[in-house]
Amino acid sequence: MGIVRVAEDVEAGVVGAGGGGCSGGGVTEPLLRRCGKEEAEAKIRGEAEASKCGSEGRETDGGSSLRMVLVSTAVAVCGSFEFGTCVGYSAPTQSGIIYEVGLSVSEFALFGSILTIGAMIGAVTSGRLADFLGRKMTMRISATICMFGWLSIHLAKSAIMLYFGRILLGFSTGVLSYVVPVFIAEIAPKNLRGGLATSNQLLICSGSSATYIIGALVAWRNLVLVGLVPCVLLLGGLFFIPESPRWLANVGREKEFHTSLQKLRGEDADISEEAIEIKEYIESLHSFPKARLQDLFLSKNIYAVIVGVGLMVFQQLGGINGVGFYASYIFSSAGFSGKLGTILIGIIQIPITLFGAILMDRSGRRVLLMVSASGTFLGCFMTGISFYLKAQGLFPEWVPTLALSGILVYIGAYSIGMGPVPWVVMSEVFSIDMKAIGGSLVTLVSWLGSFAISYSFSFLMDWSSAGTFFMFSTASLITILFVVKLVPETKGRTLEEIQDSLNSRR
Repeated sequence: MGIVRVAEDVEAGVVGAGGGGCSGGGVTEPLLRRCGKEEAEAKIRGEAEASKCGSEGRETDGGSSLRMVLVSTAVAVCGSFEFGTCVGYSAPTQSGIIYEVGLSVSEFALFGSILTIGAMIGAVTSGRLADFLGRKMTMRISATICMFGWLSIHLAKSAIMLYFGRILLGFSTGVLSYVVPVFIAEIAPKNLRGGLATSNQLLICSGSSATYIIGALVAWRNLVLVGLVPCVLLLGGLFFIPESPRWLANVGREKEFHTSLQKLRGEDADISEEAIEIKEYIESLHSFPKARLQDLFLSKNIYAVIVGVGLMVFQQLGGINGVGFYASYIFSSAGFSGKLGTILIGIIQIPITLFGAILMDRSGRRVLLMVSASGTFLGCFMTGISFYLKAQGLFPEWVPTLALSGILVYIGAYSIGMGPVPWVVMSEVFSIDMKAIGGSLVTLVSWLGSFAISYSFSFLMDWSSAGTFFMFSTASLITILFVVKLVPETKGRTLEEIQDSLNSRR
């Protein structure tokens, strides 16, 4: 029940259940009384104009709108980079930690996987924290906790200190994995939202790659600095960017709402129409009671739940955490250099994720998901074939090359779509009153899946290496059908327009 009742007695600004958009719940005039709609619109325009007039006498720049959105996104994705460093830290540090602290192999395995336990706790609380404290304050708290986690690991003399620090890092990553894409989605113009949100996945990949590369050159205690740097940048940068205007409108902070929106859209931009649209949508939700966990399963919300949770389930069933955590073992089992194989993975991840970000608002979410799932199917199928040939003693000279090609195809395909797009869609499909509970649920499902796949992968490989990858390829095929039948296209739509579209499909 913690997901539902956190600080409920002081959540005056958090709206309640069920808003499926402006037309949901039988509300025909969601924001304004019919008799006063024109006056309210004029008031909003007046406030926007006052905010604009307040900036007179200062130089304006046609590019100021885009500049502030980009700066805000750059600050937020420091949290994504931090996420990547936390996930990637255990890979290059195993031998050093085991030798210096005296951990057994099983104790180090717990050190690596306990991150997901902390992340599950963070996922459960992330939505309510972000709704109650605000997007910026939630990121600030996460960065602070992360710093304590890194310091605990740096100073550790025993397994307990390592575990404690790792749980703190996990909690922070669980929160950041929700709040960063939501913040970006809420500040970005609709034509740039997908590409900017994909920067979340790009920086996660960058953080992970940085720990792999630097970890090969420095001691494990010094590698902590790679994790501390993005924390410091995030804490400092948050002082210079505006809060999410949608969150400010949601909690009734009108003046700050207009100021934030004006900063994000540019001092010379007319924000009156967008302000009215946001206010109409949010105030329509205020007529509903407080959101509860069971409200996710109402008819007006269940479609968003199916899409958000479904994409996360299929993301994990595709095997990404098994492949990522055990890439070196997979390559070695197939007769290829594990070190070289992981280096090649690091090389292709970042440029392909960047390419996906460029395509996000051009080709659309659905196309990228279907192309990506097709690629992960092909990559897993090729890898499965390589292990089948090895088990049967057929064409042994083909096995290493086929396995390498399959894994690289898989990682490349995942990075372009199945990695970033589910998080983008998650931040778009839930109405603002359900984002706290819905986002927490989706993030929790993702971390549960991560734990299940990473923990069971070695057992599955012992059972049947070929069978494991054939199972992953089957999951990718089902993913394509799921996207075709259920996932909506959100490219080029405001968050309010997306909710109207979802309501029309009920």
